[in-house]
Amino acid sequence: MKKIKLGIIGIGNMGSSHMKKILEGQCPEIEITAVADINPERIDWAKNEFPDQNITYFNSGIEMLDSGLVDSCLIATPHYDHTSLAIECMNRSIHVMLEKPAGVYTKQVKEMNAVAEKHPEVVFGLMFNQRTNCVYRKLRELVHSGKYGQIRRTNWLITSWYRPQNYYDSGDWRATWSGEGGGVLLNQCPHQLDLWQWICGMPVKVQAKLHYGKWHDIEVEDDVTAYVEYENGSTGVFITSTGDSEGTNRFEIQMDKAKFVVENNQLTLWEYEMTEQEFSKTSKSIFGKVKSTKIDVETDGENLQHVGVLNKWANAILNGGELVAEGKEGINGLTLSNAMHLSSFLDKEVSIPFDDELYYDLLMKKVATSRRKTVKITGFANADDVMESTKS
Repeated sequence: MKKIKLGIIGIGNMGSSHMKKILEGQCPEIEITAVADINPERIDWAKNEFPDQNITYFNSGIEMLDSGLVDSCLIATPHYDHTSLAIECMNRSIHVMLEKPAGVYTKQVKEMNAVAEKHPEVVFGLMFNQRTNCVYRKLRELVHSGKYGQIRRTNWLITSWYRPQNYYDSGDWRATWSGEGGGVLLNQCPHQLDLWQWICGMPVKVQAKLHYGKWHDIEVEDDVTAYVEYENGSTGVFITSTGDSEGTNRFEIQMDKAKFVVENNQLTLWEYEMTEQEFSKTSKSIFGKVKSTKIDVETDGENLQHVGVLNKWANAILNGGELVAEGKEGINGLTLSNAMHLSSFLDKEVSIPFDDELYYDLLMKKVATSRRKTVKITGFANADDVMESTKS
């Protein structure tokens, strides 16, 4: 079987997780030929963990890219390095799979996307593995079917990200402007922000209240409430936090002729007998409401997650297949998080598109005064959302 020759840059939590899955044979069209990490302890770990693999190790990502050993690269480094390393790959015609988020600020992601346009031979994908979840795939299919009219309101309450202080103390880059570039929006929520826009589209206005270090001794946001407006007049609310010990993950979409709720990995549909507009105009009752039928929506049950994204990417490289998420799409979710930050920085509503330069300047002011902690790494709380490298 023909295989791509993969190099991985960054074998911290997520990079090592991808490495294990591939070496276990879950990605039959991928062969790991090289790995790079600036932390020698991670290199030693990989050599001990996979002693019989024919893998060449590098302490520099650039050296690995210049080695001639790889034709594709998975980037699983801290956020600020995502775009620069992706560009290095593209300029060498090396295919790219980029871990989320696409970057820290939209200015750098636009630059990356511009380089990608110049290299159509490069297959550029993003690790938006939640798009493989059958529940969200089915929800998107139904919302976009045209059967239920337009979206009227969207609400996502995602507070099931609880983290104790020790989580933030486990790395000096964590929850700092200079290390991560943001908090819960940039670390925990990129998947939800991507799904939100993937299913509902991009809003045109954002007003957000962010609390910085409200529940923890950190400098970035750990509690967010954002209100958005869409071009057709519909509205949305996005609430997230890492401070609720018993949090909630509930996504609700109200449409002209239906209501959808995703909670506990179940998609429920209330299908209306007629549109709300039609009922409101014709009903003779002063307290009536549209008759509806509650349906527990069936899906195909498939939820391939990271392995699904990697296998689709390999197939796209080898056979011209479709990606789960094209790399250029990463700017959309990041635009939402940047807009929320900018609204908070300015304490006012912002329009999308916003001023990329202004956001960058305000972020760099935060970075200039950012604190960095020096503490012993004591372990990670959750493998799905932590930073992807031990870089400090």
